Amino acid sequence: MDIRELKIFLTVAELLHFGKASQACNLSPSALTRTIQRLEEQVEQPLFLRDNRTVRLSSAGEQFRNYARQTVQEWKNFQTTLKNEQAIAGTLSIYASITAVYSLLPHLLEAYRSAYPEVQLELRTGAAEQAVERLQSGEIDLAVAAIPTINGQLDLTQAPLVLPQTGLSRRRLNQCLKEQRITPNITSEVTGNEAIIPMVRLGCGIGIVPQLVVDRSPFRDDVVIVDQAPQLGSYQVGLCTSKRNLQRPGVYAFWQLARERSES
Repeated sequence: MDIRELKIFLTVAELLHFGKASQACNLSPSALTRTIQRLEEQVEQPLFLRDNRTVRLSSAGEQFRNYARQTVQEWKNFQTTLKNEQAIAGTLSIYASITAVYSLLPHLLEAYRSAYPEVQLELRTGAAEQAVERLQSGEIDLAVAAIPTINGQLDLTQAPLVLPQTGLSRRRLNQCLKEQRITPNITSEVTGNEAIIPMVRLGCGIGIVPQLVVDRSPFRDDVVIVDQAPQLGSYQVGLCTSKRNLQRPGVYAFWQLARERSES
């Protein structure tokens, strides 16, 4: 049996009249009858109970109607999905830090590229603190950004510090230093967490970065992690976009793919 035959059956099941059904399906009465007979042969049960005046579904016909409805609907859903995927094209711009590109995005980008090969991906890297700003300006479609949770205290003396110039990390450090009533001895300010470790390697001072940045840095073996150092709260990293951008099929598809992978 095929989708066309199932649709013919559903028409007959709805109209319960072979003459009207043949007109609705644009088939001759004999062709429609042969179609129903083929279905009954495959099911090995009569689907309709007929006499000279009435047509009604048999018990098997009632069950087969549910199957036919579900199958036809799934076929329609499948066709819609294919059309939507084929319609997804154009460009998609994503902004992330170097660390995020190396550690968080590879598998997601690979899966998206495989599912939507017609989309041209534009990957832009830079300081994490600029992600939301670039998103709000409309410069990019999606961004990987970190949202800090403050659940620790920073207790530093006058040690030389290498700090990010701006962004969430800097605001968080400033708050902790203020709570400890410490006037920081800032020897260097850099853009982006990735730049802190090379400055530490050069002997410019002590840097404070997420563990993930250390793990991914090419200079990780050239710096020393301070024992019993105070800990800042963990970062929550997420994918960001705007409601307006989500109206675009390419952005929405990436968003849904990221959500599915995060849930799994």
